[in-house]
Amino acid sequence: MSHSRIVFRTVVATALVVAVIGASGCRWFRKGDALYAQSPENRPLEVPPDLDQPDTSGAMKMPPGDGSVSRSSMPAPAASTASNTGFTVGGEHDAVFEKVGEVIAATAGATVVSKAQLLGTYDVDYEGSKFLVRVTKVDAGTYVSAVDPRGLPATGEAPVKLMAALKAGLGAG
Repeated sequence: MSHSRIVFRTVVATALVVAVIGASGCRWFRKGDALYAQSPENRPLEVPPDLDQPDTSGAMKMPPGDGSVSRSSMPAPAASTASNTGFTVGGEHDAVFEKVGEVIAATAGATVVSKAQLLGTYDVDYEGSKFLVRVTKVDAGTYVSAVDPRGLPATGEAPVKLMAALKAGLGAG
């Protein structure tokens, strides 16, 4: 064989090897990244570091007042605004709250679904109506009222009837 023919075969073989490696996309040298292998809709969203958490700079500011957050107090309603779904009774909040629970339990057809002493509320189901009985500390003692889930005075015959029973059971004038 001639020398030029050997050189030609070597050049062709080298070119063939380079072509095969080039066509393979150099997969041997590439690092796989599973995040970018997914479709764009499935890739995780990249959020800048200063936007990945909410601003909490004003979260611990105390509202003006006496600083008490355990119970809400409200002024006693004026006589003109007093309705048949609320009344004021003398006594401490916790004692009145317990007595309200006893009177509701003794009232036929009334069911306490749940109660929250810290909030001063009973969730009551009575004669087909669902409403809250709220017990709140006021300047003149303790205010007992029936409210709907929005916090507005409860309307209807059942709340008025239960408030009358509570008023009689608690001895409120």
